[in-house]
Amino acid sequence: MRFAITAPDDALRPALQQKIDGKTKPQGSLGRLEGLALQLGLIQQTLSPELRAPHILVCAGDHGAAKAGISAFPQDVTWQMVENFLAGGAAINVFARANGIELVVADAGVNHAFGPRAGLVDAKVSPHGTANYLEGPAMSAEQCEAAMARGAEIVAGLHAKGCNVVGFGEMGIGNTASASLITHFLAGIPLDDCVGRGTGLDDAGVARKLALLQQAADLYRGDCAPLSVLAQFGGFEMAMLAGGMLAAAERKMLLLIDGFIVTSALLVAATLHPATLQYCVFSHRSQERGHRLQLEHLGARPLLDMDLRLGEGTGAALAWPLVRAACAFLNEMASFESAGVSEKSEQADVAPGS
Repeated sequence: MRFAITAPDDALRPALQQKIDGKTKPQGSLGRLEGLALQLGLIQQTLSPELRAPHILVCAGDHGAAKAGISAFPQDVTWQMVENFLAGGAAINVFARANGIELVVADAGVNHAFGPRAGLVDAKVSPHGTANYLEGPAMSAEQCEAAMARGAEIVAGLHAKGCNVVGFGEMGIGNTASASLITHFLAGIPLDDCVGRGTGLDDAGVARKLALLQQAADLYRGDCAPLSVLAQFGGFEMAMLAGGMLAAAERKMLLLIDGFIVTSALLVAATLHPATLQYCVFSHRSQERGHRLQLEHLGARPLLDMDLRLGEGTGAALAWPLVRAACAFLNEMASFESAGVSEKSEQADVAPGS
């Protein structure tokens, strides 16, 4: 797939900064919210940005390597959690409802036949999930492209209906292992620094997971091109996320990036199109050990650090009120001039006796 992604025009920056600095507050006193407001204005190329119809897209898929012992949970949990999403009972459902966000759940390749279901987008690339990357590529290049195209199509559809903010979440037993391998190859981070506890492995489980992933890394004979790495180790849900992110950035939407797995999909997207990063808000720093290193590699500063490691897009939903607050203060807060409030005196910066 081809995407035309350009960085936001920076010409509006001085006017936006002047508007932010002119609000009834000391300059810089709203901290990170001021940077968020500036980013929103640049993305939308306006002094008065609007946040419309926010959605979180949760993509689900199964991994062939999951049965090899890389997760503390059985593979059936993937489809069971999708059922939980559809019933409205998962954490992401609760947080999305609490914050006025619409939730979209997409089946990218879950090893389960859901049938036609309200609230579920059937985007299956394979009915059985990916192949086992401990034996060969997880997916073919054609399957990888198909998954990305379906993710892009979903996001394009949301945009066509008026959405300009999309958060990303995932579900797939074994996908922290895939994220570790993708991060290792695309960010150049040692594999043992990328591997964590995932859904709750003990020390012995982490050691086994690392050994298996090292086996998979040693088996790989391809290059470090992002699509090659994604096809070798990724899940259909991760490819779908990468395609959705690229489609969102192409349409100049705001992207809410969740934790470790979602950021691994972003590594693919941003390696292909670096300008994608300028449309991203990094919601939180996951407790998963590799996530901090991903963020450092991308030069990203997350909004929250709450020891989360759930996935599902929960961090994106929790960070959303801060994004709304940034937009609201830019649009609604009075300026010194409009409120008739005196600005800081120039003499306040002059030292006594000077």
